[in-house]
Amino acid sequence: MDSRAADPIAGAGNGHEAGGSAILRVVTGRLIICATPIGNLEDASPRLRQTLAAADVVFAEDTRRTGKLLERFGVTAQLRSFFLGNEGERTVEIRSRLERGETIALVSDAGMPAVSDPGVAAVRAARSVGAAISVVPGPSAVTSAIAVAGFGGDRFVFEGFLPRSGEARGRRIASIAQDERPVVLFSAPSRVTKDLADLATAAGDDRTVVIAREITKMHEEIWTGTLAEAVDHWTADVEPRGEFTLVIEPCPESPPDMPAALDAVFERMAGGERLSNAVRDVAEVTGVSRRVLYEAALAERAATRRSESDDTPHTLRDL
Repeated sequence: MDSRAADPIAGAGNGHEAGGSAILRVVTGRLIICATPIGNLEDASPRLRQTLAAADVVFAEDTRRTGKLLERFGVTAQLRSFFLGNEGERTVEIRSRLERGETIALVSDAGMPAVSDPGVAAVRAARSVGAAISVVPGPSAVTSAIAVAGFGGDRFVFEGFLPRSGEARGRRIASIAQDERPVVLFSAPSRVTKDLADLATAAGDDRTVVIAREITKMHEEIWTGTLAEAVDHWTADVEPRGEFTLVIEPCPESPPDMPAALDAVFERMAGGERLSNAVRDVAEVTGVSRRVLYEAALAERAATRRSESDDTPHTLRDL
């Protein structure tokens, strides 16, 4: 049996191959990226406990929170903070420790470091000095949410937290609204209502969203509804509390009955009905997404008007 298989901190070595021959490099230290429970401490693995106990030092986003985890494990370890405010300073220290041959465990408050959490700088520092880098996997709010959403997990997008404001926020939300894959987002209690409202504006009130709140914790909730219903629910009915993971339904592709639905919309408009009212009524009858139908009608009307300006023959859909 390979002795490395039983070593909780064993991983890939520092050599690499070029032209079929292994190039040996001086082994410095080892950086281990450790996923921690996202809520329920019972989700912590024995390997995580062994890794934290064996490390020379543990760098943690919040030493107090990680201290409680170590206490739960019955582990005593040297703790150093590593968060956005001191990431630059601590990265220098991490590089120095790795060059001295130390084994460093890196954890965030919950989940996987370097995924919407501090840690990327530490990984880059380890790579820059030729240190070994390995990982202890664990619970994930992203994969947990995509699993319970039921939209399919073969292809999905993780967007992390939305920008707070500005053009970057607008571009990101517009991209999410048009994505044909499920999109997973994180949101904070103070921002979730605005995030939902802006997503509803861009993607349509009737787009489905699954909200996984406080995953694995005592007050875990999996809520499903439309974006409009979510805005109403979290604004009027319930005060947002806890950690939110949103999964947005993929942008629906044009369904087989879209041409017939468009025909029905334009027939109603030819009789004097407003576009918005015609789209609403036809969407209810056909099951076509109101937002998709509305945008398709606008696009065809614009194309028709361009044709008119070019003196091309009128069509039945001229407005």
